[in-house]
Amino acid sequence: MSTANPSPLWQPDQERIAGAQITRFQAWAAEHHGAPATGGYAALHRWSVDELDSFWKAVTDWFDVRFSTPYARVLGDRSMPGAEWFPGATLNYAEHALRASEDPTRADAPALLYVDETHDPTPVTWSELRRQVGSLAAELRALGVRPGDRVSGYLPNIPQAVVALLATAAVGAVWTSCAPDFGARSVLDRFQQVEPVVLFTVDGYRYGGKEHDRRDTVAELRRELPTLRAVVHIPLLGTEAPEGTLEWSALTAADTAPVFEPVPFDHPLWVLYSSGTTGLPKAIVQSQGGILVEHLKQIGLHCDLGPDDRFFWYTSTGWMMWNFLVSGLLTGTTIVLYDGSPGHPDTGAQWRVAERTGATLFGTSAAYVMACRKADVHPARDFDLSRVQCVATTGSPLPPDGFRWLHDAFAEVTGPVWIASVSGGTDVCSCFAGAVPTLPVHIGELQAPCLGTDLQAWDPQGKPLVDEVGELVVTNPMPSMPIHFWNDPDGSRYHDSYFDTYPGVWRHGDWITLTARGSVVIHGRSDSTLNRQGVRMGSADIYEAVERLPEIRESLVIGVELPDGGYWMPLFIHLAPGAALDDDLRARIKATIREQLSPRHVPDEVIEVPAIPHTLTGKRIEVPVKRLLQGTPLDKAVNPGSVDNIELLRFYEQLARDRA
Repeated sequence: MSTANPSPLWQPDQERIAGAQITRFQAWAAEHHGAPATGGYAALHRWSVDELDSFWKAVTDWFDVRFSTPYARVLGDRSMPGAEWFPGATLNYAEHALRASEDPTRADAPALLYVDETHDPTPVTWSELRRQVGSLAAELRALGVRPGDRVSGYLPNIPQAVVALLATAAVGAVWTSCAPDFGARSVLDRFQQVEPVVLFTVDGYRYGGKEHDRRDTVAELRRELPTLRAVVHIPLLGTEAPEGTLEWSALTAADTAPVFEPVPFDHPLWVLYSSGTTGLPKAIVQSQGGILVEHLKQIGLHCDLGPDDRFFWYTSTGWMMWNFLVSGLLTGTTIVLYDGSPGHPDTGAQWRVAERTGATLFGTSAAYVMACRKADVHPARDFDLSRVQCVATTGSPLPPDGFRWLHDAFAEVTGPVWIASVSGGTDVCSCFAGAVPTLPVHIGELQAPCLGTDLQAWDPQGKPLVDEVGELVVTNPMPSMPIHFWNDPDGSRYHDSYFDTYPGVWRHGDWITLTARGSVVIHGRSDSTLNRQGVRMGSADIYEAVERLPEIRESLVIGVELPDGGYWMPLFIHLAPGAALDDDLRARIKATIREQLSPRHVPDEVIEVPAIPHTLTGKRIEVPVKRLLQGTPLDKAVNPGSVDNIELLRFYEQLARDRA
């Protein structure tokens, strides 16, 4: 693997390396905390996982984390699950997110740039953000909201969502959100678990040039959430506040300085949710202190963001990347909130947002990059992207063709751009591997494991592998690992999710290769593994090869163990408009896979489908489809509220019946 791409696609120049915050951090940590002064990133990473206490103390010192009461030590109990971080410490996440507003020279600079489908940015200054958070936090306290209470948002990616999250954290309450394209059942599957006392909601949202009224859904949420003491109406579509609700404008009108509740380091900050395709979504609880230090490290050192930057990531409030984006405020960075379709009015929409906001870090999905490539979009030629320093992707592995296309699209106009494919999870609300501003980028590879993350590839016996495919494991605790799942009193669901395969070691459920040069290749989920004649394969490798063909819009490959001991591996394809699945295309698909991967990767059948089913956050659904093909009834194979279009799954259920 490490010899396949011997020359880097991109290499940082000496000026960039010298100016990167991670370079200055390493020199300072060498002087004050015993970090290695030489050996570059590899030596710094080794130290960060071998000396967890020294590394995380260095992070809190470097970023000047404000502890209201000091900690006794960095790491108490270090076993997983249950590692105890900074025992004795108290702090507040929202205080750190609003710290830039204390600087009089920055009071009128934008903290937020809000963009809708008109693509005209609307700024919210640091002083205005601070004022609104102060006003809303006081009103929450007046409503009786106390530390530990849950506050929920049924909101799109708008400034009000950021204000509500920060006000909730300031009070010491626990934030949780869903995007308004989620139906009532999907929202209730999440919010009913955590029993919120306040609900922030819009009357609807705009997407793809259309208005989508959500007042009926909101009425259902109010009926089905008996713990609500207050509902706050945000009139995004301009409607009157329903009876019994509070007006957003009234709650945020006062000129009140925010009061930040000092809470223990491991006090809950927010609840995130797994996709929940095969049951109720896991309600994942992360801590104020754990998220604070993990995101300072990730955004400040890995993304290299600071006060002069503008941070854009295409996301929704139903995806952990929204929470991560909001944490850009921790480094004094202006964050860009885009509420709208990723492809409206045309495929180039996200690049237009980057141009209009002067984004320096442009974050998107691998799927969007590949869609732009297929649509023959020329981002750097057609838009002024001269301020973009980094193009980052996540959601699924960025295929090699995506790396090449991005590189070429920028190189011909603005010069080569830093491409950061990153991989992590909702489970830690961060990255295990990805962006390092001082390292080269190789095609198809993530640059390196992140600092403080002891990332390894293991075989089934728990032996570390290099240049071979293995299970992604993390062998040391990370501060942002869940403190617990909601409604999991004995911790069994948490334990079974990550620690049942290798006791005491986090197994994430991805196939990866750690290369000899220290980079990382992601091959897809290991829980829907393809296993032909004992050879394990990642589905991502097949998608990357097949979706190069212009006729194929998207694909889904499933490996099904049959009752008679046989194995059936169909490839489902969603065709581009005007394309037809004939013998010629079937032959080209199989030839492409045979030549680019191996004969073992060639599917048993190629089957056309009307579309590929996804989770609500846009990930292909593999495990439930596999269950359907093995004969599991639809109502048992998938949680309908977790899927973008349940009707698409009926095709696979019928196919299983026909085959039986």
